[in-house]
Amino acid sequence: MEVLLNLISIVVGLKGSDTSIGKSVAGNTSKIHMVTDSHGNPVDFEITGGNVHDIQTASELIERTPKSTYTIADKGYDGEYLRWLIRECDSIPMIPRKNNSKVGNDDIDKFIYKQRHHVENNFARLKHNRAIATRYDKLKRNYVGMVSLACAMIWLKL
Repeated sequence: MEVLLNLISIVVGLKGSDTSIGKSVAGNTSKIHMVTDSHGNPVDFEITGGNVHDIQTASELIERTPKSTYTIADKGYDGEYLRWLIRECDSIPMIPRKNNSKVGNDDIDKFIYKQRHHVENNFARLKHNRAIATRYDKLKRNYVGMVSLACAMIWLKL
């Protein structure tokens, strides 16, 4: 029940005029940055425009997340500052290095990194909702409300 209250409280504090829709060559896009638990259930999320880099919102999400042993992310979140921040939160970063990195991927445990599929499965469950998959809502507060409702539905199935 505590998680449902946290998800619903996110909707209240948003600005009404913010759309979080980025312009790109492919058109109007937006991103959902999601934090899940070890079973793939949503814990926290942030919505940004599609033109915003992943690592810009990662530090806010890391600071808001509950304490965990490992923090697993994809290559888009590769950055030394983010790795330092994760270590400061007493967690071990499992983020593969980008292809152009001068440092190797020796610090990645492949078995633990394979658990990242839980996040992708969570996105697949969210995309079952047509309003989330196609983003009908223009305002960010409306879209956050739909994503929060979908996350609550995922938690209710437990």
